[in-house]
Amino acid sequence: MPNRSSINSPNARDGLAGLEQAANLGPKSVAVLRRTGVTTLADLKALGAIKAYCAAKAVDSSVTLNLLWALEGAILGQHWQAVAKEHRASLLLTLEDYQNPVAQR
Repeated sequence: MPNRSSINSPNARDGLAGLEQAANLGPKSVAVLRRTGVTTLADLKALGAIKAYCAAKAVDSSVTLNLLWALEGAILGQHWQAVAKEHRASLLLTLEDYQNPVAQR
């Protein structure tokens, strides 16, 4: 669930802000990410949405693909619903390749 932070706020853009300031990430998402060691937007950008999603899924099996859309949106500065609509296929293919490296094309 998106938080009320502005996608274009200076703190969110500089990457040094805590995840609470990142667009698209609510308290539950932030808590799960903290359990993986991701505490800032800079951490998230360095790890990438796919790896961060997989790490979150490893610590909390209830994590859904909505978190992947939210993570990518936080990185790109886009609303998670736009990411789900515009980048869904490429993210799912990248996720599949990351999870099954032997089956890469």
